[in-house]
Amino acid sequence: MASPNVYVLQSNHQTKGLFTLIRDKDIKREDFIFYSDRLIRLLIEEGLNCLPFHETTVITPTGSEYKGVSFASKICGVSIVRAGESMEAGLRAVCKHIKIGKILIQRDEETALPKLLYAKLPTDIEKRYVLLLDPMLATGGTVTQAIEVLVEKGVKEENIVFINLIAAPEGIQFLHSKYPKVKIVTGEIDTNLNEKKYIIPGIGDFGDRYFGTEHK
Repeated sequence: MASPNVYVLQSNHQTKGLFTLIRDKDIKREDFIFYSDRLIRLLIEEGLNCLPFHETTVITPTGSEYKGVSFASKICGVSIVRAGESMEAGLRAVCKHIKIGKILIQRDEETALPKLLYAKLPTDIEKRYVLLLDPMLATGGTVTQAIEVLVEKGVKEENIVFINLIAAPEGIQFLHSKYPKVKIVTGEIDTNLNEKKYIIPGIGDFGDRYFGTEHK
């Protein structure tokens, strides 16, 4: 996807191996969780690279100056319930004391459109950069609805970084047709959506596999 606001995790033998493991339908659940968590942490680190920094200088134990950087703004996380909650631990592991909000959106069975059911967000979210969490980007309908909620709360479009493991080209295109300034950080971009709107080759229902609620 040729877009300045799409960032794909650098592929190497380690990341390719992790994706191979979690895509395998026969992997044990505990292994699926373990290797998914490893990928999620890598993606969150990549997402943090999209945030603004400013230069700062510290004094090292040798009495020398070190010119480095630090975060230039406050951040928070927002997970799209339920699958997005699987990414919260990875965010907390790298961002100490971070605030995390939640948005619950479900598909309306009558209209087939995403419907907002619940939102609980930090009270000062309009002053923060937001790391929006959801493992899959398929059609883009759910995350676009979530972004709409954030924008209505005063969050600037360009201050949102959407982090996901696997994305479909159709979802990326739809999201950026609505919110082109949102940064998308993904692990891999798959081939397409099938007629049932499943990502191909995909991973199945991530939330069911992670939380152990998939039907056998």
